[in-house]
Amino acid sequence: MILIQFTGLSGSGKTTLAENVGQLLLKKGYKVEIIDGDVYRKSLCKDLGFSKDDRCENVRRLFSVGQDFVKSEIIVLMSVINPYEDLRNEIGQYEFVKTVFLNCSIDNLIKRDPKGLYKKALLPDNDSNKISNFTGISDVFETPLKADLTLKTDSESVSVSTDKLYYFIIENIPNTAI
Repeated sequence: MILIQFTGLSGSGKTTLAENVGQLLLKKGYKVEIIDGDVYRKSLCKDLGFSKDDRCENVRRLFSVGQDFVKSEIIVLMSVINPYEDLRNEIGQYEFVKTVFLNCSIDNLIKRDPKGLYKKALLPDNDSNKISNFTGISDVFETPLKADLTLKTDSESVSVSTDKLYYFIIENIPNTAI
């Protein structure tokens, strides 16, 4: 089947688009599984921190779960920041993997800030509420060099991005599916 590895900063719309397109695919009779990094951080990956090694291990674990679903002919929407190009390329070497970059400027993400994370990441260093190692602010996010699809989520509506993603997935599902 197919695994979509989303990449994009916190608040760029990964979970929203995964849920929206997942519903459209289900209505068309496809089996869909959303692997949300935030959800798995509380279970399968709760032993991991936010160092580069831990972030990479987190993504590899999620990918391993995703591979099992793909083998069962399920469309996988892997919603996780995945900030490192070398790791995205490692996963992207599999024929069934497509990389979708949700491109949203830091300025817009700071304005949106649905979880209040950017506000905490931008606090002074001596503030006990400050989030350290926050991707895009105090930790690295490498812009994808070869995403299969880029969605400009700060200038497109959610419905436009959802439609683009839906048609991209439909066009990339192997002919043997459904």
